[in-house]
Amino acid sequence: MNRIIATSLLALTLAACGGSDDTTPEVATPPAPGETDAGMEADATPASFTLEDALEGSWRAPNEIARDEYRNPVATLEFLGIEGDDTVMEVWPGGGWYTNILAPWLHANGGTFIAAVISPDRSDRAAQALEAYKANYSPYPDLFGELQYTYYDSQSGPLGEPESVDAVLTFRNVHNWMSGDHADKFFNDAFAVLKPGGVLGVVEHRLPSALNQDPSAPSGYVHQDYVTRLAEEAGFVLEEASEINANPADTADHPFGVWTLPPVSRTTDGEGNAPEGFDAAKYEEIGESDRMTLRFVKPAAGDTPAEPEMTEEEATEE
Repeated sequence: MNRIIATSLLALTLAACGGSDDTTPEVATPPAPGETDAGMEADATPASFTLEDALEGSWRAPNEIARDEYRNPVATLEFLGIEGDDTVMEVWPGGGWYTNILAPWLHANGGTFIAAVISPDRSDRAAQALEAYKANYSPYPDLFGELQYTYYDSQSGPLGEPESVDAVLTFRNVHNWMSGDHADKFFNDAFAVLKPGGVLGVVEHRLPSALNQDPSAPSGYVHQDYVTRLAEEAGFVLEEASEINANPADTADHPFGVWTLPPVSRTTDGEGNAPEGFDAAKYEEIGESDRMTLRFVKPAAGDTPAEPEMTEEEATEE
């Protein structure tokens, strides 16, 4: 099984289907079941396998690891409050960048990883993408566990049994759903599958408030307030926003949108033309995009927003 070919196929397929904008780094073949990694015993106990251990795993390729400085996976997952024994659903996991961190960590600590992918019934490419993604993980259950699968796209049904998941995560995908005119569906579906008190974690390319928001997000950038509004309309409460994945150097006004920046680093348009005076090095220096990192919570049963206190005048009128 050629993991490099498989993950590359997945990335191309998702791009064609409106999937994640991230290019997929080459992924090294994971150790065979039972082999040790990073000094860990094959029968690692929940207390001994951490997120840091997952980051150091030999199944992660060097160019995948190189993105850690921009994606800040440990700090991001800790901010989102993900626990090792949680049932975690990642929606549109792309080539598996976060899967390669989350799945081994959850498996070692008694948790469950669920990948929500485009239904294979949508197209041959979607079916090939799912087959390629599964091929990366199914041969190595001792390392990644038995991944579970569900579907999310513009025509999909529920993400799972109502109130069955501790956390729903998505990284750099909201703009795709805006483009496909089903972003509101995602937030409603996520709300339904989460347990009361469950977390929705969203990381997305951030459009500065001074720039106009196109509802179809053709640049790949989205207003933070827009994402918050979509989530709140579905019933979520924004518990906290973080600057973990911020990049002040990103002005979000690039010739090819967010795809001008790494990891895509686009240099020409669809016809192979580059803008006059285009300097690719300038965008490489900026690094990956400025991103919002948002932790939403599904209110527990009976929780209601606090009523604002009445002024003396309002109390007298009542």
